[in-house]
Amino acid sequence: MVMKNVHIWLPTYLWQILSRPVKKAIVGCSQPVHIYFCFVDHFEPKWKKPSKEIERQRVDIWCEKYPTLARKHKDSEGKYPQHTFFYPEEEYEEEYLDKLAKLCRMGYGDVEIHLHHENDTAENLKSKLIHFKKVLYERHGLLRKNPEDSEIIFGFIHGMWALDNSRGDGKWCGVNNELKVLGECGCYADFTLPSAPSDTQTKKINSIYYATNNTNKRKSHNTGIDVEVGKRSSGDLMIMQGPLALNWKWKKYGIFPRIENGDISHHNPPTKDRVNLWVRQNICVKGAPDKIFIKVHTHGAQESNFPVLLGKPMDEMFSYLETECNDGGKYVLHYVTAWEMFKIIKEIENGKK
Repeated sequence: MVMKNVHIWLPTYLWQILSRPVKKAIVGCSQPVHIYFCFVDHFEPKWKKPSKEIERQRVDIWCEKYPTLARKHKDSEGKYPQHTFFYPEEEYEEEYLDKLAKLCRMGYGDVEIHLHHENDTAENLKSKLIHFKKVLYERHGLLRKNPEDSEIIFGFIHGMWALDNSRGDGKWCGVNNELKVLGECGCYADFTLPSAPSDTQTKKINSIYYATNNTNKRKSHNTGIDVEVGKRSSGDLMIMQGPLALNWKWKKYGIFPRIENGDISHHNPPTKDRVNLWVRQNICVKGAPDKIFIKVHTHGAQESNFPVLLGKPMDEMFSYLETECNDGGKYVLHYVTAWEMFKIIKEIENGKK
């Protein structure tokens, strides 16, 4: 991962390093540390516009092979690793969503909303999101309703990382008030970040926070207010970030550290050192350091990633999590979907144990 656009987030990262103890192993705490591990997938069967046969194969491979991998692993509660498929609105196929819904009902994950759009308007964006969430809920039994108002709610990942029109060139979005529109449409949290080395990356990193939309300004989520125990929610949308760091154990040209952004792919396979680095970023609700949230991501429908995501590298990563992050004393491991992660964060915020 090249050191591009590091000026956006490096000052914050250096401050975070200086403000916490440096530890070589997984971070400790005076009481058991609960590790919540969430794997989100920009799942795009129509990537590069292949034939229908290849699209179908991409979905079928996951439905056939993921259960075999997941059944080999369990967290502290006996739960399989959870995979959250963020499915693109513009790639909807009833057949593919039926298959993913079946996989999820078997206990292997969940489906949320992904979206690629360009030169869009707030009105059109709202229409697409409302229609798609109804399709997922009514036709496929996916998503869920808010018990307070019965509105269908969803998690979100923005295509091309361009949440809230955050690209410098203005491409792949066009909606400056996107955060507000998402909130109005029932989005409970955004899971797009980190996006480094893209210029869409925010200054705020390794955080769970509320962002407030400035309609006259793009990239309103560049800053925000941390989710905190006992403090009321604020802003327009919760931003759930994954780890962002410098990896000095995997250097470019043997000199420069690479960017660790939580991506799992054929050129970024998971390793023990990476797992330790994810944990050391201490992404948590402010005031609850004994509960750490790790959100990593992938593009699971790309064939080049299959050997990593459905093979030995992921198998070994889960095994490492289940030993080093689940020793029965210092660490307790929980596999969670994006929705489950959000619910736990809200419970912590509200002071529930």
